[in-house]
Amino acid sequence: MDSVGKIFAYHRLRFRDLLIWGFCLRECTRVKERSSRGRASPKSLRTRAVPSTPVLIPRSPKGAVPFSSNQSRCREPHPLLSNQNRGGHHLSLDYYKKTCPQFESTVRDAVFAKQSSVPATAPGVLRLFFHDCLIDGCDASILVSSNGYARGERDAVPNLSLSGDAFEIINKIKNSLELTCPGVVSCSDIMAEATRDLVKMVGGPYYKVLLGRKDSLVTNITKAAESLPEPEMPMDRIITKFTSRGFNIREMVALTGAHTIGFTHCNQFSHRIFNFSATSDVDPTLNPKLAAGLKRLCQNYTTDNGMSAFNDVRSPSKFDNAYFQNILRGLGLLTSDHALSVDPRTRPIVEIYARNQTAFFVDFAAAMEKVSVLNVKTGRKGEIRDRCDQFNHIPM
Repeated sequence: MDSVGKIFAYHRLRFRDLLIWGFCLRECTRVKERSSRGRASPKSLRTRAVPSTPVLIPRSPKGAVPFSSNQSRCREPHPLLSNQNRGGHHLSLDYYKKTCPQFESTVRDAVFAKQSSVPATAPGVLRLFFHDCLIDGCDASILVSSNGYARGERDAVPNLSLSGDAFEIINKIKNSLELTCPGVVSCSDIMAEATRDLVKMVGGPYYKVLLGRKDSLVTNITKAAESLPEPEMPMDRIITKFTSRGFNIREMVALTGAHTIGFTHCNQFSHRIFNFSATSDVDPTLNPKLAAGLKRLCQNYTTDNGMSAFNDVRSPSKFDNAYFQNILRGLGLLTSDHALSVDPRTRPIVEIYARNQTAFFVDFAAAMEKVSVLNVKTGRKGEIRDRCDQFNHIPM
């Protein structure tokens, strides 16, 4: 096998490309973290694992990466404002300090064991988390199974390729916590915490996770198709998916960098390597050696839909900035990867991240803090499910 062939893998996994998208609150408002559960403990406020300021970008007074005048930027976690909650319910870093003090260690130990045995866990959970948050907020609605009353959003076409291992680890953590802290911890908080821990575990940045979400009371299959971008969408439409939720272009590019881990099924990029056009069998924007290797790998994709390739052919299991370096060299699998590298609105940001991993990590961490509090349910707007895959009440 030549050197190109060695960078591909054959995997029969039930998830496709890890196209990362995100969104943020309408305005970035720095507020003092408030919580009805008390102040954050020293452990929850530990210093994050990456420097606070990128090397190639000038520092603002607080060390944040500056944005242009028409872009907003938050460097602090984003507690829900009081007018967004009923009865003074807020998210906090130490929400379970008294009610379930073993919450953090239970999640951390479980994801460590799972990731150690199944390396695909990290990208799977990360993608599951984004799909959940994008559809109707970070509320674990994507975990609910369909029943005789209605079909859940997890059965929507864009979600059919989500990782089975991702669902499994969230359910396993929930079952463990129900034995030690019954009726206390939400599935949506488990997803948020597990995602952060897995990102850090595979080399990514540490970021703070606010807790206190409730689980949704509904799940909507139609919203999934309406909300989720597709890799074949023009860049204008992809950008609109983000900006319509108050998410700026720089943050979109940063979150798309999660393509640095995970896999893509061959049927998602087969049109780029087989019968591309009347004049070329292969998309000419693809690196020729990559295209040749993909053609060999995916030659039987029509009969075996489990065939897939690494998103990042250089360091597929490590969270780093190689994805951005790759797409500038024609080494991106998806049409959207190529578009990101050539569009004049996104290419300058891609170039910054390709040169400077610290800049990417700082921006990714800040964007994840924003994503994780999108339209969360608190108070009477949600519940603590007994099981993550079903509501406490039967009908949807």
